[in-house]
Amino acid sequence: MIKFIIKRLIALIPVLLGVTLLVFFILDLAPGDPAKTILGEQARPEDIIALREQMGLDDPFFVRYGRYMVGLLHGDLGTSYKTGDPVGEEIGARMPDTALLAVAATIISVLLALPLGVIAAIKQNTLFDGISMFISLLGISIPVFWLGLLLILFFSVKLGWFPVSGADQGIKSLALPAIALGFQHMAAIARTTRSSMLETIRQDYIRTVRAKGLPEREVITQHALRNALIPTTTIIGLQIGSMLGGAVLTESVFAWPGIGRYMVQSIQGRDIPSVMGCIIVFAITFALVNLAVDVIYGFIDPRIKAQYK
Repeated sequence: MIKFIIKRLIALIPVLLGVTLLVFFILDLAPGDPAKTILGEQARPEDIIALREQMGLDDPFFVRYGRYMVGLLHGDLGTSYKTGDPVGEEIGARMPDTALLAVAATIISVLLALPLGVIAAIKQNTLFDGISMFISLLGISIPVFWLGLLLILFFSVKLGWFPVSGADQGIKSLALPAIALGFQHMAAIARTTRSSMLETIRQDYIRTVRAKGLPEREVITQHALRNALIPTTTIIGLQIGSMLGGAVLTESVFAWPGIGRYMVQSIQGRDIPSVMGCIIVFAITFALVNLAVDVIYGFIDPRIKAQYK
């Protein structure tokens, strides 16, 4: 297991290199001048030229990219063009809010999706199955930002139960963005769970267990569900990673003070070090979540754990 984890961590290095190179190249092609952004539109041309030379913005692309990577290897994500503060500190201050939102959305999606998917599989082709799949279809089809606006309009503006935006009212502020972010992912998890359960309960060993006279609840919970959780665990891991990307829209709609909103503001201000820092954090988090999913496989199915040796 330790060797497997080390190999996966080493494989993360070229992924991060590719991500940073691609993003750095795209941001380099984006219109606008960081020096003008820092000094303002009314700055004199000679001041802009002097600042560009000071920041090394006129150096060749690979010189600037190499300088950034050297700093990154030393744990330096650069300095924000907009605030002048270290990007690492800016992201660190917002990371807990994004993590809280992602965890809350994951809990909501999993607690709703697993029972929905399991019961839909057990009661296949019934009214409950049709309703659950219709809900899943809605969850997959509705954009997260549109759902967020609907939740704000109904629960905040009409009913006044929750605040419209911000994070200063604790759980009440967290509820709507977590529901908006978790609903879409709940749909994907529920559909995967249903498909996996349908395939599992039709296996020969499930028929054998039933033939032994075990109660149906025990057959489902102790034998079918555990084997059906393999693909479900995969989709949950992928959804957790994609929640960080979805958090960009959700945090913008609800003015949630997380990394996603910070990245949107950085893109608007062409704050390249801040955008790079956010994307690197997203990439690392996504890769670590996938690694954690692979490790969890070993605890769900001992046959998979044997392959790590």
